[in-house]
Amino acid sequence: MKIFKRVSLFYGAFFAIIGVYVIYLPKLLELSGYSATLIGILFAISPFVRFLIPFLPLVLTPSLYRKALILLGAGALATPWAIDSFWSFALANLALGIGFALSLPFVETIALKEIGKERYGRARLFGSIGFILVALVLAHFMDQPQILLISFILFALATIGAGWSLGTLNPQEPGKNRDPVSIRRHWPLWLNFFLMQVSFGPFYNFFTIYERAAGLSYTTISYLWSFGVVAEIVMLYFQGPLLRRNLLSLLHLSSAITAFRWLLLYLFPTNLPILFFAQSLHAFSFALYYSAAISYLFTLYTNKTLAQQLFGGISFGLGGMVGSSLAGLFYGKYLFAYAAFVAALATAVLLVPTFRHTTKKLIKKLLKF
Repeated sequence: MKIFKRVSLFYGAFFAIIGVYVIYLPKLLELSGYSATLIGILFAISPFVRFLIPFLPLVLTPSLYRKALILLGAGALATPWAIDSFWSFALANLALGIGFALSLPFVETIALKEIGKERYGRARLFGSIGFILVALVLAHFMDQPQILLISFILFALATIGAGWSLGTLNPQEPGKNRDPVSIRRHWPLWLNFFLMQVSFGPFYNFFTIYERAAGLSYTTISYLWSFGVVAEIVMLYFQGPLLRRNLLSLLHLSSAITAFRWLLLYLFPTNLPILFFAQSLHAFSFALYYSAAISYLFTLYTNKTLAQQLFGGISFGLGGMVGSSLAGLFYGKYLFAYAAFVAALATAVLLVPTFRHTTKKLIKKLLKF
């Protein structure tokens, strides 16, 4: 129970940082005079670092985890002074990216090992609560950037405080932390991870800007963000029985629902009932998808920390970097039509193993004749 509380507190603080990072920092950059293309480039730096780190000769030990927390705090502390300079903010984002890339996979592996996948969602939902509080409360301070930036620093310090004691645990079994993680063998799965995050690029980096340009108020947009997270919390709390089923099928279902969600945002950018319904699908496109993905990897590979790092690197890292960059280029009326197309590709790629298996069986039958 003690570990459950410690992990829950970490999630609450960590995802409060993410809330400020994805909801408000892009808008602050726009208000500072950055173009959509530059915003996309800047927010591609952190994901790129998350992609690169798993391929470096590093072993995610408790000591390295604690150093990552310190670097995360340093990046947050530098942000208020760096935000007016492209290169300074790029360096702050670099530090944040390293902190994100190393700290979250460490805690995720501890959570799955010590708490179990059935109870994982109930710890992770505290992250959603932290995110939703940020969305609801800080929306009233969009005209006071200093409050947003101070909040960013405070949440970073809270993450360090909540997560520091977890550095006494080692999530990896002895002798397993150098086992290989084959991406090629399960390439459709990894390609799905990548494409899903590419499709999220428009949502994470431009949803606030997109809906504000369509005429919605910041308050309404914050309610949309919050409603999606409420749906996420409900799914995280009740998803335990679902995670006992076929995890690959859950990934397939969640990917298809995500494509439908982005299509709704494209077709009905100002229709509030449909927008709230689309946001309710966050329960599947993020909560269930994410839990199924990390749970599946936990059972698939023996090097569990590296598998979680690679998941963060290839999905939130490479996928987030490409998604952020392309979202800046595609920003406009068809932004979420593009996102829907990419999510549809992510859905289709998971059919490759089934198609290949069916084709082999068919060929064998034909050869008998």
